[in-house]
Amino acid sequence: MQQKKKAIKPEFVGKNNPTQQNQIELSGNTKQYLNVAYAEKSEAQKMDIYIPDGSGTFPLVILVHGGGFKVGDKANEYNRAMELVKNGFVAASINYRLSGEAKFPSNINDVKAAIRFLKANAPNYNINPQKVGLWGGSSGGNLVSLAGTSSDIEELDDISMGNPDVSSKVQAVVDWFGPTDFLKMDEYLKMNGVADPDHSSPDSHESQALGAHITQVPDLVAKANPETYITPDDPPFLIQHGKEDRTAPFQLSEIFAAKLKAVIGDDKVTISLLEGAGHGGAQFNTKENLAEVISFFNKYLK
Repeated sequence: MQQKKKAIKPEFVGKNNPTQQNQIELSGNTKQYLNVAYAEKSEAQKMDIYIPDGSGTFPLVILVHGGGFKVGDKANEYNRAMELVKNGFVAASINYRLSGEAKFPSNINDVKAAIRFLKANAPNYNINPQKVGLWGGSSGGNLVSLAGTSSDIEELDDISMGNPDVSSKVQAVVDWFGPTDFLKMDEYLKMNGVADPDHSSPDSHESQALGAHITQVPDLVAKANPETYITPDDPPFLIQHGKEDRTAPFQLSEIFAAKLKAVIGDDKVTISLLEGAGHGGAQFNTKENLAEVISFFNKYLK
């Protein structure tokens, strides 16, 4: 086993906000550390960390952006990070290698490397390393779910990226409309009235993420499916999905939730299907819905 990577002292960059419209202003003594490198294989392997005002340690929630594994940026999660901070969580929004740069499992390797880095460097960021949650939407929902069910699966934990003695296990996962079985997406979308879904095409986002036409690599599709790794010690899940989602069919979340409940128990899995909601949008970010997410994290991380 490689020698454990030395903890890195962060450089504090103060109270300057990322450039993004409609952001919530930092307040009080809230701190942020921008573009912190959690690994050294790619320029993409960076994160922004936001720490609440106050003394002692705080639970951590890691935010993983969506974008079909192909586009997106950690800055997109800024408002959700601020929602977490004002409720007493450290929030870390991460970038990871996208499909144009590297293929699966590089994306999940990066998510797990970020988890290990933050645990290993917990004292630098006022983090309680025993209380770590994940929150992601769309492809980010797939990645947080995969990280939640596959903790310490050697193939998905690239320990060459550092902190090999630190577990990637987390204590809570919020999955917003993340796809699970890529091979079933078009089937259910057609059932839902979508005329020409294209997830099973050779140039779909999912095929690009895996580096092969998904219909030709079912074993690889299974490795990217969080259902594959469900075990009784998996963390609690909150799964939310729009009933009118025309990108990732809501049935996949229903199936995933049922499989989780069968193994980890009904009481540890909550699924919420949002009537009239599509693939993301305003209904997910209402005050009431965000309160449900925060309540879930409060229950399992505080």
